[in-house]
Amino acid sequence: MKRLLAAAVMWALAAAGAVALGGANTPQPAAADVAATHVPSVAVAARAPAQVGAEPLVGAKNVILFVGDGMGVSTITAARILEGQMRGGTGEGNELSFERLPTVGLSRVFNWNFQVPDSAGAVTALLAGERTDRGLINVAHEATRGECATLAGNELTSWVMEAEALGLATGVVTTARLSHATPAGAYAVSVDRAFESDASLPAGCSQPDIARQLIEFPYGDGIDVALGGGRRAFTPTSAADPEDAGKTGLRKDGRNLANEWAARPGAEYVWNQAQFDAINPAQTDQLLGLFARSHMSYEHDRPGDQAGEPSLTEMTEKAIEILSRDTDGFVLVVEAGRIDHAHHGNNAYRALTETIELSNAVERTLEMVNLNETLVVVTADHSHGLTISGYPTRGNDILGLVDTVTGADGLPFTTLNYASGPEQYLKPDGSRIDLAAIDTTHPDFIQPSLVPGSGAAHTGEDVAIYAAGPRSRKFDRAMGQGKIGRLILNALRRFHGA
Repeated sequence: MKRLLAAAVMWALAAAGAVALGGANTPQPAAADVAATHVPSVAVAARAPAQVGAEPLVGAKNVILFVGDGMGVSTITAARILEGQMRGGTGEGNELSFERLPTVGLSRVFNWNFQVPDSAGAVTALLAGERTDRGLINVAHEATRGECATLAGNELTSWVMEAEALGLATGVVTTARLSHATPAGAYAVSVDRAFESDASLPAGCSQPDIARQLIEFPYGDGIDVALGGGRRAFTPTSAADPEDAGKTGLRKDGRNLANEWAARPGAEYVWNQAQFDAINPAQTDQLLGLFARSHMSYEHDRPGDQAGEPSLTEMTEKAIEILSRDTDGFVLVVEAGRIDHAHHGNNAYRALTETIELSNAVERTLEMVNLNETLVVVTADHSHGLTISGYPTRGNDILGLVDTVTGADGLPFTTLNYASGPEQYLKPDGSRIDLAAIDTTHPDFIQPSLVPGSGAAHTGEDVAIYAAGPRSRKFDRAMGQGKIGRLILNALRRFHGA
């Protein structure tokens, strides 16, 4: 058990004041159509309402947080409709798996210094319970982004760090790079989200890079499961990438962090589907998976990946199988990171299918865990400027053209559009191109946007919170994003006696 080893660590942290979530800087908490299009699994349908309604535990033995990066309410709505239509229904009455969770709330997502947030500031709120500046990861807003000298005294503690110090098993799963902002929020403290490898650190900076912090995680016996992309931050420039011909790692210090992980007793490192499938959860204590040099493939493109990549659902399942062996409990952060990336490119199809895959991962999770002892929370770090408009009839293809009205110019327009992005479909004279001649349902179609730009910008409206399990009812209201982190920590402490 990790708990005995962790006791001394927790006492030391408590004495130093470091265990308080956020550290010293933490502010005070200021129907028929459904059946036709989506049939929930028996396990989920039968289990969730009964278990959550009772809430027999005073706290949570285990916590699983799902973060849909960029998954605003319009994304959830459109993904729900698309999934239903893929199943042969009209779509509008469909439900994603997490929409069936009994508790729903809203999260206010602004950063300390920005009205519209980035993922680094947002994940700090979700995991360290404190709102901070854009670009900072588990660092209080008093620090200055990119200036390493301002880090000292402004470090914050995530509830994943505290859980590991308590002796729980810990894990992080993402479809983005493991050193990217959201997954880094589980294990790293960085004055800039860009410091993913030592090659990104400015001269004289004493802060370890983000990838190095995953391998050298100082709490307990380290992170137990880490699955995602981003090999390049973990391997040196002298090491050829095993998948991308002609590419190497980025590290300048010569260290191969993946090999260092694999050298630990009971640890395994994998980088492709076959190796991942061969892992026996019953015999693996710690698992690192780096399945792409940068971000992992979109779910739509995953079958064509050269070396093969596991899905978000497969990674989540494997993580739970390994982590749940710890009888003291576990925590897991799961990010569907590429929802955001597809939105930035105004590619609604991939954003929505990434959201559907997140729903699949949540559904598999609910089949595996006991909601009498496991708190499951699903939310987003921020939203995107995707809109659903135009009075299309029920059942009209969500990726298609509105079937009832046209624009003032007499030309059709898509149901899904973006506030900003790379394509306005304009002729040289400024008039619109007729989209009737374009297959807007094609996976590669780029949705029209109002404001031209290289990519879509985040948006700042509230995002949804869905929850089930012990103390899940605490999430049934509008709240600041940092309160999510504080509620999760409180649920863990109530059970584990910290």
